[in-house]
Amino acid sequence: MKNKVDKPGFVDWFRASSPYIHAHRGRTFVLALGGEAVESADFPNLVHDIALLHGLGIRLVLVHGARPQIEERLKLRNADMAVVNGLRITDDDALACVMEAAGAVRVQIEALFSQGLSNSPMAGACIRVASGNFVTARPLGVIDGIDYHHTGEVRRIDSEGIAQRLDAGAIALIPPLGYSPTGEVFNLNAADVAQAVAMAIGADKLIFLAEQRVTDSRGRLIDNMSPGEVDEMLARRRKLPEQQARLLRDAAAACRGGVKRVHLLDRHQDGVLLSELFTRDGVGTLVTAGPYQRIRTAGIDDVGGILELIAPLEQAGVLVQRPRELLENEIDRFTLVERDGAVIACAALYPFPDAGMAELACLAVSPDYRGQGHGDALLEHLEQQARQQGLSRLFVLTTRTAHWFRERGFEPADLKALPNQRRDLYNWQRGSKVFIKPL
Repeated sequence: MKNKVDKPGFVDWFRASSPYIHAHRGRTFVLALGGEAVESADFPNLVHDIALLHGLGIRLVLVHGARPQIEERLKLRNADMAVVNGLRITDDDALACVMEAAGAVRVQIEALFSQGLSNSPMAGACIRVASGNFVTARPLGVIDGIDYHHTGEVRRIDSEGIAQRLDAGAIALIPPLGYSPTGEVFNLNAADVAQAVAMAIGADKLIFLAEQRVTDSRGRLIDNMSPGEVDEMLARRRKLPEQQARLLRDAAAACRGGVKRVHLLDRHQDGVLLSELFTRDGVGTLVTAGPYQRIRTAGIDDVGGILELIAPLEQAGVLVQRPRELLENEIDRFTLVERDGAVIACAALYPFPDAGMAELACLAVSPDYRGQGHGDALLEHLEQQARQQGLSRLFVLTTRTAHWFRERGFEPADLKALPNQRRDLYNWQRGSKVFIKPL
């Protein structure tokens, strides 16, 4: 008897993830996580997921923080680390705690990546972890009369040294410490280090595992933002948690510094890395300088995506069958909604200038994205196109979606109201109803 897959949808999910597996292989990701994640009971699961990414051929740089571990050691020493204007003052006692905590976290991470029990997800992994003095730092110095002592900022990243470790097949592990040419050690913010590393090595992605999701004022997840939108959010919402505001600033700066995509993920969500990286929509917030979703004119390379989108509707009789050859010849008539490189909606506009009219045809939205306003956005875009061409009316022929068009201002009309050229092509067998909207 054949073994049965014990989780419904596993095969479908695995197949759907294949484009992302191919796309990520050989890419370089910088992954930043705080000390809170390291001391969490779920941290071994996260390590297993990171090991899986490594096994799939992704080049990984792991930047870790150590805030709770530092605070624990400060308490044991009856010491304190004052915070002024969001910056921590690292005196001699605090620096000793910082170095001790960073070393302990590094050893803990290395130990977890060294696992290889046959009944565990790490079986056969053989992952090498390489740490080192990759970060040159300088002191913050005295700001507004406050001496920050051993608190520093990134001066330079040894990108060549990191690349050598990655080329050798290791995961590069970077602590929140920096070193000066004079041999001094500085306490750094892990998020700032991750941002600087990602920019210096030209990372394809920078991923922050954060303590909370990025949400709007109503508590709803913000799935994508541009650096400009991040700036507006920071200016508008002054009461954001300090660490979240810092991550957002670093995300925007990284995008402006050449990192194509920055992901902010809720580290409390089990499997969040896999869900974000191997599904189209992900589960976190994507900050990207380029458009994550856009409406644009279709090109010949989009034919396959459009055919895949409209095929189920053609089979159901909602849309007229369009052979590939016809679609290729008329591709310049199509406008589509592209989300992360995939066609999720399309429509075509056929003008009849002599009649002052245009036909809206082949309006289709992927089932996964219906009810989210993509059809309305396409309609508005094509209405504007028609107006720019000097046309005054838009018409559709439909058999199954009359109510949708009625709700958007289209009125029933007689076949005689159509341009003669279009009326001669009317398919009496389909018996489509005619609706017209004035522009």
